Amino acid sequence: MTHEQDLRRRFRALAPALNERTRRLWAATEARAIGYGGVSAVARATGISRGVIAAGIEELKDRRALADERVRRGGGGRKSLTQSDPLLLKDLEGLVDPVTRGDPISPLRWTCKSVRRLAGELKAQGHPVSHQTVARLLRGMDYSLQGNRKNKEGAGRPDRDAQFQHIAAAVRRQQAAKGPALSVDTKKKEWVGDFKNAGREWHPAGQPEEVRVHDFVIRELGRAAPYGIYDLTVNRGWVSVGIDHDTAAFAVQSIRWWWKTEGRRSYPGSRRLLITADCGGSNGNRVRLWKWELQKLADETGLRICVCHFPPGTSQWNQIEHRLFSFITQNWRGRPLLTHATIVNLIGATTTRGGLKVTCRLDTSRYPTGVKITPAQMATIRVEPDAFHGEWNDTIHPRQPAS
Repeated sequence: MTHEQDLRRRFRALAPALNERTRRLWAATEARAIGYGGVSAVARATGISRGVIAAGIEELKDRRALADERVRRGGGGRKSLTQSDPLLLKDLEGLVDPVTRGDPISPLRWTCKSVRRLAGELKAQGHPVSHQTVARLLRGMDYSLQGNRKNKEGAGRPDRDAQFQHIAAAVRRQQAAKGPALSVDTKKKEWVGDFKNAGREWHPAGQPEEVRVHDFVIRELGRAAPYGIYDLTVNRGWVSVGIDHDTAAFAVQSIRWWWKTEGRRSYPGSRRLLITADCGGSNGNRVRLWKWELQKLADETGLRICVCHFPPGTSQWNQIEHRLFSFITQNWRGRPLLTHATIVNLIGATTTRGGLKVTCRLDTSRYPTGVKITPAQMATIRVEPDAFHGEWNDTIHPRQPAS
């Protein structure tokens, strides 16, 4: 084995453990041990340049340099882009947030701000950077990928908080009187069929459940409209899954079925029903059909029906949203809602560690839209507006004793 082959073998054995400095010093030590022609021999055997080996030999002569643990001497290495290009960060921030820091009429304001597009814009401004560098710089500037957040509620109502307190007090009084206090609303309508449903579920690797590419309605299946009723006292839910339109008649029919199957058994002897609802939708405070159907329910059951509406734009505070609907969505995540029976079973199987139980039924009745309630019919409704915001809070009395 020649001397250079022996050098090459030793270098390959040591190379994984050497950094830039120790590799330089090792090569210099071997070259000095060989003597004349040692620099060239080590360079040929290892591929390390003659200049690097010569620098290592000079470093071996300086005891103070050997005591320094730094891999490179002070100031060594390539300068960072932000040092060599001081305007880079400023121009990047101007592109990312053109309204507050940069040019408000920048064309990039109206385009997707991907790191590749940002890198292209920076190159056009004379900053030769890659998209990987742009991503690293953005993270260093405390930027991150974020979606929109629903947080703006629009113009605030003067008595919004007072109405919240009014609803809370009404619920406490009803519960103290051992009467039913309900939170009601319609959940988002769902397409029925093999459509993609948001969320993920465990499946064997590489075997996801296949669904349709395009969400075009299947006419024979249509859509499902789940109307929810949440009992604020006993933590129980009732959901009626409609196959037709979400009208006030459908909403009140769901409440009627709840009362017949669960309500009157859970609250025997109660003559008052409290409902908290949104100001919009099928149970809106201005929907005439809602009041007309509630009057019919009051006549059938003999119940005084008190309704408290949340102010417009505050539906997210309705307790059914986060005590019932959110758990239903979690339970069926990643599951195509193939049939109405699938929807009913998934809703009915929803439970929580807090003890939530849900009853669900399918309502196959038809509820036509466009039903008009005349002023003459409205005049027969025994509605009593509350002294506090009667447009949001009222009580409907039975017109005659219940049969």
